[in-house]
Amino acid sequence: MVQIKTPEQIAKMREAGLVVAAIHAATREAAVPGATTRDLDEIARKVIADHGAKSNFLGYGGFPATICTSVNEVVVHGIPDGKTVLKDGDVISIDCGAIIDGWHGDAAYTAFVGTGHSQELLELSRVTEESMWAGIAAMRNGARLVDVSRAIETYIRRQPRPATGKYGIIEDYGGHGIGTEMHMDPHLLNYVSRKRGRGPKIVPGFCLAIEPMVSLGTPHTEVLADDWTVVTTDGTWSAHWEHSVALTEEGPLVLTAPDGGRAKLAELGITAAPDPAASA
Repeated sequence: MVQIKTPEQIAKMREAGLVVAAIHAATREAAVPGATTRDLDEIARKVIADHGAKSNFLGYGGFPATICTSVNEVVVHGIPDGKTVLKDGDVISIDCGAIIDGWHGDAAYTAFVGTGHSQELLELSRVTEESMWAGIAAMRNGARLVDVSRAIETYIRRQPRPATGKYGIIEDYGGHGIGTEMHMDPHLLNYVSRKRGRGPKIVPGFCLAIEPMVSLGTPHTEVLADDWTVVTTDGTWSAHWEHSVALTEEGPLVLTAPDGGRAKLAELGITAAPDPAASA
């Protein structure tokens, strides 16, 4: 069952989304050579506490941290620790969430540590992020879930191939509904699968966490012995971008973007919904 939200509930999710945006800003600034992934987790904990929010990652299925820190070939669910020291040239994806009054926000971004990254890595992150926005743009009243999947996959497939020969759209993980829980129906693939059909119709009140994950090689992953850390099976590096998005009667609202997605959606010819945070 897909949970349809009222405008008041979406406004509360926007509050949670802004906490997530604040975590992103603070951890992005701190993701420098010499920092440990535990340092970033401690920063995220402080931001959540300062905003009077709760973490939806800490304790989720036994997860021991507030954020996921996925470095290089780690796709998702990397566990912060004091031993993983960021080095110049690393790529890190940080995934995190927050709860306000029982309503969830969830988003991820990929950052470059230090300098000297190859154009191939820069392009990997750009392609992944832009495919996310293509999916957001496809979240229109009357569209089907598969239209979002198709928009993500189509954007990626139309990009020039990297030197490795292809982009791998990660198959075992994808986006999801979000609301009173972090992970809810429907599951959102980042590619089109005939087995899944067209999926539910998107209507106002529909909320999705849209999150493409792309590697420089294989679409296949494996889980390490800690039962959390997901890596590419061929060791190629990956990128991960995510936003929580609500469709309203007046258009899409990117709940976890500082500006509600207004600037980026305008580039795509789409008018973002009015931001309830702007009048709060």
